[in-house]
Amino acid sequence: MSTIFGMLAAFLLVGGAIWLGGSPLAFVNLQGVLIVILGTMAVTAISFRLQEMITLPANIWQLLRHGQRDPTEEAIKVLKIAVESRKHNDVLMLEKLLPRLKDTPFLAQAIQLVVDGSEPDEIEQILRREASTASSRHMRAVDFLRRAGDVAPAMGLIGTLIGLVRMLGNLDNPAEIGPAMAVALLTTFYGAVLAHLVFIPLAAKTEHCTDEEQLVNNLYSMGATSIRRKENPRRLEMLLNTILPPAKRVTFFK
Repeated sequence: MSTIFGMLAAFLLVGGAIWLGGSPLAFVNLQGVLIVILGTMAVTAISFRLQEMITLPANIWQLLRHGQRDPTEEAIKVLKIAVESRKHNDVLMLEKLLPRLKDTPFLAQAIQLVVDGSEPDEIEQILRREASTASSRHMRAVDFLRRAGDVAPAMGLIGTLIGLVRMLGNLDNPAEIGPAMAVALLTTFYGAVLAHLVFIPLAAKTEHCTDEEQLVNNLYSMGATSIRRKENPRRLEMLLNTILPPAKRVTFFK
């Protein structure tokens, strides 16, 4: 939510400044849109496979929507499951929990491995590979956004050069100088807006969400392994706190 709010606020501030300064239509230029927006997408696509280009927007949206989980809350959730499992000492109890974990697929997969009777080392290896695969997929999205953030200003510069060439070639025709100058300036504007209001902030937020998701997945993995080994939940709390940042550490048992 903060991502959407921040981006909307940035666009509203820029749009408000444009509106107060005169006619907003003066900032609309089809040539600039073709050069910068479509040009950025085309050049960025060179660095990525078509299938990646198709799935990246959905991956980015899913990560931004579901990847922002509070590690403290997730650690407490894992500890509650561990306490219930130790209290009842019943695999069926864990199986009944699975429908309630649909919003956390990785945790559901971890508990399913415990229910299936997988060995602790096997659970740890499977979940580590799964987490690594998810992290790699998200980092490709970060690479895409960063690449687009680099390309957008460059396409704006190309548009500026095109506009200047047109302007210099029509110095004897004053009617052509204005439109050519508009292309030159607006393409630079479009490139800067795309890079610094969209792609670069999204890349930073996606990378942050990826790091947080990796931390939370590690919590899930440690919890599932501990439950399978039937360890004391107090020991699990200690283990979870070893990977949590100091400000996020939990005190579940008092």
